[in-house]
Amino acid sequence: MVGAVFAQLDRSLKLALPVVSTVLAVLLSVVPLPIPEYSMLAPNVVLVCAFYWIVHRPDLFPAWCAFLVGLLDDALSGAPLGLNALVLLLVHYAIVVQHKFFRGKAFWLIWAAFALIAGGAAIATAIVAYAAAHLSVPFALFATQLALTIAIYPAIGAVLGRVQRLFLTAG
Repeated sequence: MVGAVFAQLDRSLKLALPVVSTVLAVLLSVVPLPIPEYSMLAPNVVLVCAFYWIVHRPDLFPAWCAFLVGLLDDALSGAPLGLNALVLLLVHYAIVVQHKFFRGKAFWLIWAAFALIAGGAAIATAIVAYAAAHLSVPFALFATQLALTIAIYPAIGAVLGRVQRLFLTAG
């Protein structure tokens, strides 16, 4: 009886791993670092994690999770409430609609798709942030953050891929 309870708890924790790892990314993304303009230049690690899990395990990262993670990111980062929630919902939709495209594709193709989606997400974020709060970002900072976000995808994707193979191999 106790063994069955622990087995079910273990399975539930493993299935929550995509959302938990993305929430951890949200928490780590708001940790202040003593680097000038870090908050403007920091890569969007939350987008990287959400993209990875939506592509590889959409069953474990549904749209409502993307929305809630986005709201948490908004609340903790000081972004206009709903901004990141909307962006992550749009990203989720874009990936789920084209899910057959992503299935079984080479890494470089998924990375290229991430670059396109990250660019669209960055533009959508800039437009909504300006419309909602008249926040504008200089183009150099915008481009640098986008480039850093695209550049870190392989490293974070490798870590998340390892986590997926270790804990989520059986589905």
